[in-house]
Amino acid sequence: MRSPKRPIALAAVIAAVLVAAVAATAATATHRSATANDTLVVDKSFDLKTSDPQRQYEPTGGIVDRGLYDTLLKFQGADVAHPAPSVATQFKASKDARTYTFTLRKDVRFSDGTPLTSADVVFSFNRLVNLKGNPSFLLAGITTSAKGKYTVVMKAKTPNPAIPVLVANTSLGIVNSKVVKAHGGSDAADADKTDKAESFLNSQSAGSGPYILKSYSTTSQVVLTRNPNYWGATKPKFANVVIRNVNSAAQLLNIQRGSNEVSLDLSADQAKGLSSKSLTIQRTPSANVFFLFANSNPKVSTISSNPHIQNAIRYALDYNGYVHVAGSGAARATGVIPSMFLGALKKSAINTDLAKAKAEVKASGISSPKLKIEFPSDITSNGLSFGVLAQKVKSDLEAAGITVDLAGSPVATSLNTYRAGTEELGLWYWGPDYPDPNDYLVFLPGQTVGLRAGWAAGSYPALEKLGVKAGSTADPVVRAALYKTIGNDLNAKSPFYPLVQPGQVVASSKNLTKTTFNVVYWIDVTAVGSK
Repeated sequence: MRSPKRPIALAAVIAAVLVAAVAATAATATHRSATANDTLVVDKSFDLKTSDPQRQYEPTGGIVDRGLYDTLLKFQGADVAHPAPSVATQFKASKDARTYTFTLRKDVRFSDGTPLTSADVVFSFNRLVNLKGNPSFLLAGITTSAKGKYTVVMKAKTPNPAIPVLVANTSLGIVNSKVVKAHGGSDAADADKTDKAESFLNSQSAGSGPYILKSYSTTSQVVLTRNPNYWGATKPKFANVVIRNVNSAAQLLNIQRGSNEVSLDLSADQAKGLSSKSLTIQRTPSANVFFLFANSNPKVSTISSNPHIQNAIRYALDYNGYVHVAGSGAARATGVIPSMFLGALKKSAINTDLAKAKAEVKASGISSPKLKIEFPSDITSNGLSFGVLAQKVKSDLEAAGITVDLAGSPVATSLNTYRAGTEELGLWYWGPDYPDPNDYLVFLPGQTVGLRAGWAAGSYPALEKLGVKAGSTADPVVRAALYKTIGNDLNAKSPFYPLVQPGQVVASSKNLTKTTFNVVYWIDVTAVGSK
């Protein structure tokens, strides 16, 4: 789905088509020469800012740094709920989920042959915090120290059972502390002002991963080449990995013409015409959850805050219809926690019931209720337009007797009203900061997103108490059960209505293996192989 556009002059359309054709031709020519040898090519529309692991927090940077830097733990395949050993062979968590002790391998070597020790982990994590950049929040309230040469201890001010998944994030990639310091790097408290290592880390890597950095550009392509000193038993599958900045139109051409090719930005519509004989097409739900909310603050709206109106909305929504609108690969959002995360619900107990919705409108005592729905009108996610979803919401609610006015605005404007908590109805999505259910406690009363929906602290004491318990529980089985209870309670009694997880398409050459989409890495270039 695409956002509605203003009419464009014919000349502009022709010019745009010519530009796209030229770009596609150039990309294809590059593709043919790149894949003539032992090279993996990954096409991605760049959001790349840096390859410095402690500074990067964009998907393209994560793809790059997955190849260059090892982490304490790692994710395998699409599983982001159960991190596996990597540099750390094991870890132990205290009962209160505040202290985590990691035991390191003793055979890990950086690309220059230097042994990796606990000092490098401490330097990397302290540098992440003190650079005060986009990913610094990942370790907020957490201190890291060494206990001997091969033991790392992480301590959180408050219980934090998410630490095992946090350390698998590529922003926590472990750098060679001696090399980074020699090129201006710092982990001191003022590193945000004194660290000068970014330019060096954008010219060559200082990691222990299976690849090293050969060339780097934020606008064209990044080339990784095999690390000849890689310590792992499983050696890099390809001599080179080329990650290219290519738009979806060019990606569609490239994926059909070459081998050793992966495309990450095709829409569900673009993927429909691709051949399954020569390509592997994976359509999976993304971790983005689109949701609607009704403001519970009576000062904002006496209509949206009415409990019967909120229930009417809950039962008027045609949940299966949103999956249809989102297209191939999409799935119903069973709750605010995405389907691939720990604690996600397998299905929702809430189903469309128009008769019940109409009865709730009548019970509200409000004659001819009318609401305004606000949403960002100029952006899409996974090819899904907020405007199209808003039209669907309007249709569903009006079938139950609630009149809806559409009030889309540019995201810069709509973000202000959303964050201020002044929208009667809001249509938004939540993308995970990290793959753990703790990231979704923001939907509870008094928390970040809860307040945006006018859901003040004290609105649901039992649920709030349950959230505190879930957020501080270490045992994964107990955590999962707690979060499922929270999910069911949110679905039944909150002002939030999870709608859909749109589809994510990954297209790859038939000869490639392990090209599974991962919500943290997107594509794990260290795992991709060839038949």
